[in-house]
Amino acid sequence: MTRHDHPAPDHLSVRQDGPPGRPALLLVHGSGASSRSWAPLVPLLTASHRVIRVDLPGHGRSAPSPDPGYEIPEQGRRVGEALDRLGVEHAVVAGHSAGGAVATALAELRPGLVTALALVNTGPRTSDLIAAEPAISAEQWAHLTDDRIRQALSPAFHAGFEIPQQLVDDARAVNHDALRRTMRASLAYLEQQPLPDRLAALGKPLLVLFGAEDRRWRPSSAARYRAVPGATVEMLPGLGHSPILEDPPRTAAALLAFTARISRTDARSSPASGKEAR
Repeated sequence: MTRHDHPAPDHLSVRQDGPPGRPALLLVHGSGASSRSWAPLVPLLTASHRVIRVDLPGHGRSAPSPDPGYEIPEQGRRVGEALDRLGVEHAVVAGHSAGGAVATALAELRPGLVTALALVNTGPRTSDLIAAEPAISAEQWAHLTDDRIRQALSPAFHAGFEIPQQLVDDARAVNHDALRRTMRASLAYLEQQPLPDRLAALGKPLLVLFGAEDRRWRPSSAARYRAVPGATVEMLPGLGHSPILEDPPRTAAALLAFTARISRTDARSSPASGKEAR
């Protein structure tokens, strides 16, 4: 059963699923989407996790932010505050596309909160971008047809993927200014420092999943994450930029294998195990 919060205007909207006592798994959506983009994975994850999803500013049920609310570190800070309000002390954080940048920023700001990171088709640096979001004015945005929205969304999926109406509705509901500022902020964050460099400095366990047919970010760029010590990089044949929607079972299986590995490592290093790492 999904539990919704009722956010104050300056709070992010949060959805929760699964037993409260399970390890927390935070899912962060990409630009132009919402927490609903993770919905197909949720039933596959709740047997072993307390699954938490947030709507970033101006997306889903979260209100838009004033400047500089869309800067990636600021978004990471607000996501951390959302977890604090839920009483979460430790979480594995997974981000899709630009959500991976927000997840990374959260780990930079709150290293004690984030135990591990999973990035799904998150571009490592700006030079790896091959299909930017289409330039659509605010006036045009208000009058887009469903077909035009599907055309704009198509690079986010492998060729031939049938974009469901839910995604069209979510895209239409996104605040135009929030979308524009979030996209700019994401690229600025990568321009300041590529993600592999940021992640290497963090020293957190890292899983990178990348659809081998991504039409938004160069698929070969996933190899850049191998520079992060201990990173696991998995290419997903036949999938595009959005494995979380194109093949939820395969994506969930990779996430669960990763979190299970993290749990085993944590158990071995726990003082109670008598094998505390030195």
